[in-house]
Amino acid sequence: MMHALIPTRALVDGALREDVAVLIDGARIAGVVPADAISAGVESRHLDGMLVPGFIDTQVNGGGGVLFNDAPTVEGIAAIGAAHRRFGTTGFLPTLISDDLDVIRRAVAAVDAAIAAGIPGVLGIHIEGPFLNADRKGIHSAEKIRLLDAEGITALTGLTRGRTLVTLAPERVAVSDIEQLVAAGVVVAAGHTNARYDQAKAAVAAGMRGVTHLFNAMSPLGSREPGMVGAALDSGELVCGLIVDGHHVNPATLRLALRCKPASGFMLVTDAMPSVGSDASEFVLQGRHITVKDGACRSDDGTLAGSHLDMAAAVRNAVSMLGVDLATAVTMASASPAALMGLGDTHGRIATGQAADVVLLDDAGQVRETWIGGA
Repeated sequence: MMHALIPTRALVDGALREDVAVLIDGARIAGVVPADAISAGVESRHLDGMLVPGFIDTQVNGGGGVLFNDAPTVEGIAAIGAAHRRFGTTGFLPTLISDDLDVIRRAVAAVDAAIAAGIPGVLGIHIEGPFLNADRKGIHSAEKIRLLDAEGITALTGLTRGRTLVTLAPERVAVSDIEQLVAAGVVVAAGHTNARYDQAKAAVAAGMRGVTHLFNAMSPLGSREPGMVGAALDSGELVCGLIVDGHHVNPATLRLALRCKPASGFMLVTDAMPSVGSDASEFVLQGRHITVKDGACRSDDGTLAGSHLDMAAAVRNAVSMLGVDLATAVTMASASPAALMGLGDTHGRIATGQAADVVLLDDAGQVRETWIGGA
């Protein structure tokens, strides 16, 4: 049944507009019309706040006290999604950090089953590792890192529903393997990498399109060797994930990055851990004790272990720390990740034919309500 949402303002075509109504028919947006042009008989609801596209988070390790590596199940995915929905996330990729191939296969099967079961918000899976560079492992276990082979490619390409994002170190993988993954429909991103500029550009030529948590766990920009960071900022094809929590990257560094290419070349991610949407102040990650303190997740030796960030906070931080306007921040949290995942025609905007995944924010950027598929 058709119904209309009439917010104080709505983010449409990159601008906040007043006096508009968003028509929803089932799980899709049926139109965006003037508020006074709603047909008789259409049930209408006035909303006090800003209606924006739902946030899409491509890097969600956990939430609600659940870690995906520990619970690669439909139930675990549902719990993670429910925790992040409170913060405006309407689409997400449960993210598996470096682990054994049998765990990858179980995680892929769980995501496939979750999508089949209609678990709200699940768009696919992000497999971050284990085909990384141990010199840039971050919190990943060195014991899990391995080279990519035929068995690994089979595991990475096993999803039959939804999208697959794979983070790998391009200097540790053959260009032909990247081409094979891309041909199979996998979105390939660089991360935990020591790649030289030329190695990164060769991966881009092979179809690599993403960069996982720009600046973190990768070869830096240098005067004679631009490294992975230089390739990321110099390549219009790449969409770079940003963790805007004030801990992973200095905001000044991120502001400089935003001057290098259009905002569409960046997307907000959380890299969230089980503490998001939970009261837990500590958890265990592959045998390592992690403490949540001052808004950051760290191991006992001080290594950052994902984040305690949610997407609504990431949007607010992008405005306050990076100096972008709200429309740009929301676009980096919705349209940009949708485009990277090949979902731009159906997700990430308030427009006719798009999924009815929308979020109502108050003037402070706090989430009041979240709709997924019109519900």
